[in-house]
Amino acid sequence: MSNLLISTVKERFGQGDGWALVIGDLMLDRYLIGEVQRISPEAPVPVVLLKERNERAGGAANVAANLALLGIPTRICGVVGHDVEAQSLLTLMQTAKIGTTGVMHSGERPTITKTRVLGGIQQMMRLDQESSAAFSADEKQQLQQQVDDLLAQQPAMIILSDYAKGVLGAELAQHVIKYAKQHGILLLVDPKGRDYSKYRGATALTPNKRETAEACNVSGQDNAALLQAAAELRKTLALDFLAVTRGEEGISMIEADATSHIPATAKQVFDVSGAGDTVIATLAAGMMHGLPPHQALQLANIAAGIVVGKVGTVPISREELLNTLLSAETASQADKVCNMETLLARVAAWRQAGEKIVFTNGCFDLLHAGHVTYLEAASKRGTRLILGLNTDRSVSALKGPTRPVIHEMDRARVLAALEAIDAVILFDDDTPLELIKAIRPDVIVKGSDYREDQVVGGAEVKSWGGEIALIPVVPGRSTSGILEKIAS
Repeated sequence: MSNLLISTVKERFGQGDGWALVIGDLMLDRYLIGEVQRISPEAPVPVVLLKERNERAGGAANVAANLALLGIPTRICGVVGHDVEAQSLLTLMQTAKIGTTGVMHSGERPTITKTRVLGGIQQMMRLDQESSAAFSADEKQQLQQQVDDLLAQQPAMIILSDYAKGVLGAELAQHVIKYAKQHGILLLVDPKGRDYSKYRGATALTPNKRETAEACNVSGQDNAALLQAAAELRKTLALDFLAVTRGEEGISMIEADATSHIPATAKQVFDVSGAGDTVIATLAAGMMHGLPPHQALQLANIAAGIVVGKVGTVPISREELLNTLLSAETASQADKVCNMETLLARVAAWRQAGEKIVFTNGCFDLLHAGHVTYLEAASKRGTRLILGLNTDRSVSALKGPTRPVIHEMDRARVLAALEAIDAVILFDDDTPLELIKAIRPDVIVKGSDYREDQVVGGAEVKSWGGEIALIPVVPGRSTSGILEKIAS
């Protein structure tokens, strides 16, 4: 787990003046929940004894709800009818503090409503209310005026949430995308349909696996062919990247020069409804607050893993996401202690994400304040700090037969609990030179009691463009001093 993800959600979400604009198909999701105890005598269908009914924002409105609960000021543009469902949906959005001045009322179509009947957590039936009629010229003109009024207020992020219900026709989609490019505004699209040409020039698209296969006209069963076709699609549409959500397989990120994969995090899946909305909203929130796309997608992947564990369309909140990140960080402390194979795999992933790798080493016997201060300073020289820890044998060779006081695995586990450290690896050689050559860090850190020419691996790190950082040591703090005091 990246400390950067935690600090971004904790310190940046909900801060700043930037706001997000969501444009797309608004829906009301209605749930009728009950128990099934018998089959109807009138027909071979289950009888659901109604216990609960509730309504939630769906479609593009769910994207906006996710953003708002993540602390992102959000406004929305879309179409509702003149009906009770419109009033329910507007109330839900306004309660979530979503700006609704861009919502257009149509007298020619109803508010899109999906009514789901559930027996326990099992969906029994879905009833849809919508109009398949094309938008009239007057409706299109009014909708574009609503969009232009909001664009003139300069959003920091635009999301096109297309459910193929008519709001995002090719003309309006291209109008918004061109405006975004001209004004340097990030624009993400959750696409629908087989023809993605109307999304040309967007920052990124977030289709799921099935949608990607249909748009690329390839089989969704052949991952290699799917990703190759997706790479061509990204190039054709002139996107910065394409993020393909693949359910239990995680998310694939396709960029101009690389394809990377983020594994799924969900432990139990109850309902995938709205997971795509959560992905694009969290991705947008992360990018708005300075996360590189790959790390913003990692955050989105974690958020999606949370919402699929719930029943129905449920947005994620900032507090829920932060608590999950913090819990995962605590659980992953022991995982920081790794072997060479695991470490090199993590280093490759960190480097691919553009993170700066820092390395330091030492015995760290009887951890004290001087150690902690040093490690915290070392971690600030980059984004990932790797600690090479001397084994018990190598400590004895350096310090004498009475050392170490603390066993190597105990030392490793305590160090792994420090927030400043991202990985701990034991090494048995007299120096960490071979370890440094394998890792190829961007920065090598030692205490200021060393000179640069005394730092093992310093010349090698400089040879591949890295640097040496000498950090002041805290005076009067040492393991030897502690042992002498105990002995006296």
